[in-house]
Amino acid sequence: MLASDSGSVLRPKPPVPTLDPTRSLLRPFCFDPGSRPARPSLSLKMELLRRMSRGCFKTEVDSAGQDFFDAAAAAAPNPAPHHLVIMVNGIIGSAADWRYAAEQFVKKLPDKVIVHRSECNSSKLTFDGVDTMGERLAEEVLSVVKRWPEVQKISFVAHSLGGLVARYAIGRLYDYSSTLALVGTSRDYFNEEKTEFSKQFLEQSYEAKIAGLEPMNFITFATPHLGSRGNKQLPFLCGLPFLERRASETAHLVAGRSGKHLFLMDNDDGKRPLLLRMVNDSDDLKFMSALRAFKRRVAYANANYDHMVGWRTSSIRRQHELPKSNLLVIDERYPHIVYVEGETTDEIRNKTSNIGGQIIDLEEEMIRGLTQVSWERVDVSFQKSKQRYVAHSTIQVKTYWLNSDGADVVYHMIDNFLL
Repeated sequence: MLASDSGSVLRPKPPVPTLDPTRSLLRPFCFDPGSRPARPSLSLKMELLRRMSRGCFKTEVDSAGQDFFDAAAAAAPNPAPHHLVIMVNGIIGSAADWRYAAEQFVKKLPDKVIVHRSECNSSKLTFDGVDTMGERLAEEVLSVVKRWPEVQKISFVAHSLGGLVARYAIGRLYDYSSTLALVGTSRDYFNEEKTEFSKQFLEQSYEAKIAGLEPMNFITFATPHLGSRGNKQLPFLCGLPFLERRASETAHLVAGRSGKHLFLMDNDDGKRPLLLRMVNDSDDLKFMSALRAFKRRVAYANANYDHMVGWRTSSIRRQHELPKSNLLVIDERYPHIVYVEGETTDEIRNKTSNIGGQIIDLEEEMIRGLTQVSWERVDVSFQKSKQRYVAHSTIQVKTYWLNSDGADVVYHMIDNFLL
């Protein structure tokens, strides 16, 4: 074990086994690069995306994919940390992007959590598409759970495209666990026949699980839940219709299959775009049932200065639902948290019924699908920060020296984390 500066230790993770269709429970994806159309060089694409999403600084690649945990807590005679937190990076990202947040988790909750920063989708692999990345993440999560057999609960924390990948992965990892529970009675049930015993004194209950664990928090930071298609959903295009149309048509040239998914331009085997399919359950992927299984679902969104992901798509709102009042700091401990909105199931039904007669477009369909479950919305503003122009990275503190103003957002997440 290697000690970090924060007092936590890093436990090297063995590489995820190569997917084998003959033994894997999850469906692998294989692509032949030679079958793809010609496109710009990888170095050009990566440099373009880096400049747009991270600012002009060096990308740090961490291929170790360590687990963060407190050594003393893990070695103590008391029960080891039982809550596994999976952190997922965004496009052109890596496990290193969540290093700061992972360290803060372990500092604040040393005896409660084990934090795993996903490593299976980094750098150029983030061009492979939401489904392919989701399958890889699901396999990785299963391997981590196997390595930590004492964990009982699981949460996901994801940034940008990683939020969509995590939503796909939990649909793959979703399952029911069947348990038998005694029904309260004063009868001497030991004298009953087995069949009668089963009927009268036992009841079978089903509990939703993710990778065999109890799902707790599903948290996203600046994730394009509604995709990047539509007015101002990709803010650096300045809302110009011509540029937005061209972006939809050419996104795959820059971001590969992931670009097609983000702009809803995919039609694999004649199927509807993947993001539309992900707002409902299918026969083999229970996307919404998996989301519903979590105790909390939280969407952190940049209200301004995020040039990569628009406010509507990251907070899963319609334009008229965005807060119209001046965005003001609501708690001095979190100077960049400017609006917090909780939502009940009744409020969701009311909003849906009020627009029931309207023609549904793609964005509206995704909103209706995703708001079948309640979400907490947390709006963030770096308007007065010198780091506002890299808000997409600052909200997660991707690189501390450049994104340190987002630390209070990380603390807000941890302080409200459901254990």
